[in-house]
Amino acid sequence: MAADVEFQRARRPAHVDARRAVILDAAEHLLAERSVDDVTLVQISERSGLAKSGLLRYFDSREAIFLEILDRNREAWLERLTAELPGIPPRAGRYGIETALAAAIARSLIDTPLLCDLIAAMAGVLERNVSVEFARSFKARAAAHHDRLADLIRACLPHMDIAGARHFAGAVFVITAGLWPYARPTAAVAQVMQEMRVPAPQEMFAHNLTEGLTSHLVGVVARLEA
Repeated sequence: MAADVEFQRARRPAHVDARRAVILDAAEHLLAERSVDDVTLVQISERSGLAKSGLLRYFDSREAIFLEILDRNREAWLERLTAELPGIPPRAGRYGIETALAAAIARSLIDTPLLCDLIAAMAGVLERNVSVEFARSFKARAAAHHDRLADLIRACLPHMDIAGARHFAGAVFVITAGLWPYARPTAAVAQVMQEMRVPAPQEMFAHNLTEGLTSHLVGVVARLEA
């Protein structure tokens, strides 16, 4: 009951923002401990100290909460790339700068497993339980982030056209979403992989993401040169 009263008092914009931040922080801490599928509204309620009914006054659903966390983690990731990408040294070879750029982007994603987890769940799970109003807002922000990544790519590769940069920016998320689930196998699958003496899932993810982004970016540039 007390939690409900607190929610009712949060009517000013600053108070609403504060309540939303409490919910998002609680959910993000839970996501750092377990997968998207394993975090429930009840757990978020318990972690935040706010009533479950109150959570839904600020967010459409559990999925909307996770998409908001995806949005702010993607923004933080882009901030890091903005600081890191301009200084990357090119590697040897014809496509040295492209190879270095793809590897830097891959490394930045490898270092942010929560972002990878949310990217992998976005289209197939999270976006399937939100309102039109929320989807409109989220997709507008996602488009802005996509364009920002394309601009960062073009800043490193001035010879690349806008269409090519936007295409590769989209491919970054598609390739990450496709590979990430394999980095989180079930206990049974992990045991079998160990028995088969294949590389550890995280190691395979890191290698395949780097190779996938590199091959895609070099391919886009090669087509422009043809």
